[in-house]
This record gives sequence, C-alpha cells and structure tokens, in this order.
Amino acid sequence: MKTTIQISNNVKSVLDKMKMMERETYNEVIERMIEDDLELNEKTKQEIEEARKRVKSGKFITQEEAKKRLGL
Repeated sequence: MKTTIQISNNVKSVLDKMKMMERETYNEVIERMIEDDLELNEKTKQEIEEARKRVKSGKFITQEEAKKRLGL
C-alpha cells in the first residue's frame, strides 16, 4: 500500500542530504533510518545508561590517560 505524506522543505532538505545515491528514494532513506533506530536495541540502551552513570560517578579515564597507559 502506498500513501502520500507531507513534509516541510527543511525535512526534505535533510532527507536529500542523507541520500547515499542520487536516485535513492525518500522511502529508502527513511527505511535506513528506521533500521538504524531498531539496531539500538534494549541491551544497547541499557549499556549506554550504565556508561552514563559511570561517567557521572567519575569512574572513567580521559583520552590522554588512556594514551599514557597504552604508551601512545
């Protein structure tokens, strides 16, 4: 089933920039966006939240410290 939707010029412009190929359809662009969003599953969301808590509690090292520890 096909349907028509209305989008603002701004959204159209963003979708145009997201096209991987000139002839890619807006439907294909939107399908990729949905697929990318679905890949961020519940486990990943939980891991991100746990990482945020570690950062807030100060349980992290800086990039500079990581380089020192790795000898870079």
